[in-house]
Amino acid sequence: MGVLTDTQVTDGLVALPEWRRDGQYIVRDFVLDGGFMGSVAFVNRLAEVAEAADHHPDLAISWNMVKVSIGSHRLGGVTPQCLELAAKVDLLAG
Repeated sequence: MGVLTDTQVTDGLVALPEWRRDGQYIVRDFVLDGGFMGSVAFVNRLAEVAEAADHHPDLAISWNMVKVSIGSHRLGGVTPQCLELAAKVDLLAG
């Protein structure tokens, strides 16, 4: 699986409207209920999905928000697997 072209990433993000391109990543900020513990609970659920997909995003946790950045560390860009993981993360958020 290779890195997608800019056009392929843009086209893929049509189905993921809350995500945006940021360099070699696709990124979304999730605002969550439950304060800090709600954010941690979301990250724990996300970690299970990411581990099962063998694709691990960068995560930044704050009080009621989690920033998720998905890109291939090995390939240095966005792959089809990144878009698939983003869709799964969207499902977790409801």
